[in-house]
Amino acid sequence: MQSRDISAARPSLLHSIKSFQWRDYIVYLAFVGVLIYFSITLFDEGFLTTGNLLNIVRQTATISLMGLAMTFVISTGEIDLSVGSVAALSSLTGALALQAGYGIAGGLVIGVGTGLLIGLINGLLVTKAAIPSFLVTLGSMGAVKGMAMWITDTAPVPIINERFNFIFGSGDIGPIPVLLLWVLVFTVIAHVLLRKTAFGRQTLATGGNENAAKFSGVNTARIKLLVFLGTGMMAGLAGLLYAGRMHAGRFSFGEGDELSVIAAVILGGTSLFGGVGTIIGTVVGALMIGTINNGLIIMGLDVSQQMMIKGLIIILAVMFGKKAIKK
Repeated sequence: MQSRDISAARPSLLHSIKSFQWRDYIVYLAFVGVLIYFSITLFDEGFLTTGNLLNIVRQTATISLMGLAMTFVISTGEIDLSVGSVAALSSLTGALALQAGYGIAGGLVIGVGTGLLIGLINGLLVTKAAIPSFLVTLGSMGAVKGMAMWITDTAPVPIINERFNFIFGSGDIGPIPVLLLWVLVFTVIAHVLLRKTAFGRQTLATGGNENAAKFSGVNTARIKLLVFLGTGMMAGLAGLLYAGRMHAGRFSFGEGDELSVIAAVILGGTSLFGGVGTIIGTVVGALMIGTINNGLIIMGLDVSQQMMIKGLIIILAVMFGKKAIKK
């Protein structure tokens, strides 16, 4: 009887092994592999020190936060290329609000409000004017970047409010960076939204098959408008975190971040074609990209070599990303 039970269990075990979807966990396996590689090769250079690991967290916090919102956008089958420029403009408007004496609350409202306004414009152009999101956000990326350069004539706007700087980037609570707390809070919120709410289900349904979602009663235009508002809001917050960490607003903040954000989302397991999204994977993808950048800097590679490797990461992200083909 016992031998019969064992023989019956073997096919089940083999079936479980064969059906295991390695692609679902590729970002986690790759992240562990990258950590092991740099830990061994850069051990003497202090890669594994607490200070360096916390620096990776600080450096990837803004990418992680924008990636959380981008996960929703890409899950609907759309894309937002303007997040880096929005972060730069929001850092400046928030800093100008502080400089004008509106205080921390005023800086937060104006900085995040800047992102929300641009997200609203992007969303309306996509949903009401039926312009592809790639073209809309490509255009807004340039327009917002130009606006950020114009409003201060490319000059930085210093922030002398130490409480703002502490809350929005440069502070530590014991050994824990405030930036890590921002990421943790919004990761939990985004995960619950995507996995536990009707909004999350409708977001995935919109990206999986928009026509079917419409016939099921989903207001897909409303969903798309909301996810663009989300990326605008998170890009605005990221701009304030840039400003708080660097004690100034600058037009150059967020430059090239759109590529890192998209790479983190796709590498994390969200389908570039919509319908599949993962919040935890996005954060791990951002951490992996940040870890690679950190390791390359310690190894002494110059900026051009880092850009080449970042481009390869994006290609690999698309190659290994799950593809949900619309029918």
